[in-house]
Amino acid sequence: MLFGCKSTKKSKGETSFLGSTQNTSQAQSRTGDAATALYDYGFEDHEYISLESAPRRPIQPNAKDSLNQIGSATAVNEAPSPARLAIKSPVADKIVENYLNSQNKEPKGHCLSVSKGRFERAYKEVYGHLPYQDLPDSMASKFHGPKEVFNLLYTSASETQEGWRSLPEKYRGKGNAGAIAYAGMGTLVDTSGVWSGLLRPGALMQVWRFKEDYEQVVQGVNVKKLDPYGHSFIFISYVRDEKNAIIGLEIADQGFQSYRPLVPSDYEVWWGVNLSI
Repeated sequence: MLFGCKSTKKSKGETSFLGSTQNTSQAQSRTGDAATALYDYGFEDHEYISLESAPRRPIQPNAKDSLNQIGSATAVNEAPSPARLAIKSPVADKIVENYLNSQNKEPKGHCLSVSKGRFERAYKEVYGHLPYQDLPDSMASKFHGPKEVFNLLYTSASETQEGWRSLPEKYRGKGNAGAIAYAGMGTLVDTSGVWSGLLRPGALMQVWRFKEDYEQVVQGVNVKKLDPYGHSFIFISYVRDEKNAIIGLEIADQGFQSYRPLVPSDYEVWWGVNLSI
């Protein structure tokens, strides 16, 4: 499991890291407060990575997708058509509604726990139960049941053992986006789709600071020999300049980067999933 995002707080314009050695992550409760989760993600600290915002610039609509540089074996382009963009998702709408109405938009803790908590809460409010009850049996692998597969993909729990590589390569390393898309609950949006305006509010996202880390995670890697840097969050809206060009993403996370719009130079690999549930 390979995410390095930590809770942050801002002081005099600087970003500082909290809980670099925490073993317990937090999720947002129904009241908006941080609720302790039972999952230990056990990730490394990544204070050496700068979080300073790059100068804003218009995004080129034909920007090369990071995944296309990897090779045809792992290249995926499932960006939705305009017709699919029109599909309404009550869960996505509820995620955004809950976030905007929350009294605690930066609950700290781990990004995985917070994004998953927001997704699960919205799903339960819409359907009356958690999403695991609706996972298709076809998600099961030789080694894991549907819920385990969903959680392994969601956390990008890469390893060199056969269990990880038994999961479909198409969805490995894509975190929440891969897990939800594999469950048939949404449509993947790749880097070029993200920055050409194809995301819908409430889309869940997984990004990687370095393409090389992403490639290793997809293929399976010993986490003790890799210190990757990824992030999991919710897309809220696009930020545009006076010419209507996309220059950033407003996001909801645990406070790590949600205090300012994300820009293309923040990460090399971007994945999102537009919900269809």
